[in-house]
Amino acid sequence: MPGRRRCRRWVEMLPMATHFIPNIPYNGVVTLRIEEFEAFRLVDYLGLTQHEAAAKMGISQKALWNDLKNARYKIADAMINGKAIRIEGGDFVLRK
Repeated sequence: MPGRRRCRRWVEMLPMATHFIPNIPYNGVVTLRIEEFEAFRLVDYLGLTQHEAAAKMGISQKALWNDLKNARYKIADAMINGKAIRIEGGDFVLRK
């Protein structure tokens, strides 16, 4: 039986840059979903609490935590192992 379907997340803005490539020959590509990027932006860049960020994205704190944990792991993997980062895809609605 397949897992539970992910609910859509509200995203305020799309990233200005969708690729980050190290200045050395890189070791693969990490794909960061748009909603993971948004969770990372809200909590780590804007300094919102997880409760506030979850409310902005229209999801539970647990769902936000999962997206944030995935984003942090992928970014750390890219930085430590010299991988490129591509930001794309996911299940989100752009808030205007």
